[in-house]
Amino acid sequence: MISAGDFRNGLTVLIEGNIFQILEFQHVKPGKGAAFVRTKMKNIINGGVVEKTFRPTEKFDTAHIDRKDMQYLYSDGELYHFMDVETYDQIALNEDTIGDALKFVKENEMVKVCSHQGNVFSVEPPLNVELEITETEPGVKGDTATGATKPAIVETGASVLVPLFVNQGDRIKIDTRTGDYLSRA
Repeated sequence: MISAGDFRNGLTVLIEGNIFQILEFQHVKPGKGAAFVRTKMKNIINGGVVEKTFRPTEKFDTAHIDRKDMQYLYSDGELYHFMDVETYDQIALNEDTIGDALKFVKENEMVKVCSHQGNVFSVEPPLNVELEITETEPGVKGDTATGATKPAIVETGASVLVPLFVNQGDRIKIDTRTGDYLSRA
């Protein structure tokens, strides 16, 4: 159990049957009345963000989130298959659970599978990935002065905005959290 007065960023708590991660918190002590804790929390199951206030003495259960490294094997259309590299156990997750987490992840790459009490609720891709560009317009010499970008399709089928000097066949580094181009690999 943890009290609202002990909240920290990144802490996961169980509130009314839902698991929330504390994104921001602020202890407020108004001149008149009792102190309270204002929080911004993300529901880790459905991704919704809510703002709530609590009395500092309110108690909540902490929710332990298991993050396990697993290898993404393949997709057969409706299910995505993952394998634990230590025990060779395999699990299959549907598209609702995955969302767009795998749009920059190739087969046989390592990802983190997040679960609470054995129920998998999300997949976290690596922070940065290197992918090859399969389709983009050729760059024109002299067009790079403005820092302009053009769309490109990478080998996983996702679309990324890249600088004009990047060509088809180049390997690039992508930030999977934002989908932004970082550099050439």
